[in-house]
Amino acid sequence: MNHLEELTAEWLNYNHYFERSAVKVGKRPRGGWDGELDVVAFHPSRRHFLHVECSIDAHNWEQREERFRKKFDTGLRHARDLFSGMELPTKLDQVIIHGYASAPDKHRTLGGGRLVTSEELTAEIMNGLPPNLWKNAVPEQFPLLRTLQIAKMGGAQLKPPSARLIPI
Repeated sequence: MNHLEELTAEWLNYNHYFERSAVKVGKRPRGGWDGELDVVAFHPSRRHFLHVECSIDAHNWEQREERFRKKFDTGLRHARDLFSGMELPTKLDQVIIHGYASAPDKHRTLGGGRLVTSEELTAEIMNGLPPNLWKNAVPEQFPLLRTLQIAKMGGAQLKPPSARLIPI
């Protein structure tokens, strides 16, 4: 998993989502897989079913459109299988977390999914973490989130994000 996948998975898990990461899906009869899904998560009480693809590619927007459409089509075919036995909503919210997306406001929909930049994800997390490590520490099972909490205690601040991974 890359750092964006790990950060996304930690944030969702911290927010009480059941989460699966870097999972191969669609086993083929003659070997191989249809693809790999970066992060798929479900929050039972919010009824939020989510497929997230994380990227730091340097492709142009046309290449990204094609690449993420394929990934999201794979997600639509296989994400439900990862939570068999759970009653899932019919809608699968598909999101791209992108590390180097220039002019994101011109491309908020990409490959059929919503675009959230890594900067916006970081702002969502920083604004959503408890401010005081000593009174309300992020559990040690979330090392990336804990690092951001320490940065927040040190005075790091970010404006609220334009787009969010977890809807308000």
